[in-house]
Amino acid sequence: QVQVVESGGGLVQAGGSLRLSCEASGGIFSLGVMGWYRQAPGKQRELVGTVTSGGNTNYADSVKGRFTISRDNVKRTVYLQMNSLKPEDTAVYYCNAVHTDAALRRSLYWGQGTQVTVSA
Repeated sequence: QVQVVESGGGLVQAGGSLRLSCEASGGIFSLGVMGWYRQAPGKQRELVGTVTSGGNTNYADSVKGRFTISRDNVKRTVYLQMNSLKPEDTAVYYCNAVHTDAALRRSLYWGQGTQVTVSA
């Protein structure tokens, strides 16, 4: 059983910075693409960005140039560095990960989410 746990959320002023972490643990064989999504109240969950096992990234236009995704394969952790935060960045941020088990079967796992609130 794979667990995905986000941490680092909180309250921050507009223009400030915050770093989120997401660790995948338990029965890990191989981790593929990991990603960050966010969901504001009354809104659909939207893509923030993804990072491949090789470190290639892509970002939504709304965060491009402000957010940076990185990963540490030894620590089994992906990070979301958020700079120049805006009130519209307020949302619950979710992490996911593609896991391949010893039988080469792929599964997608989601974390519980962490709240990010940006005040004016």
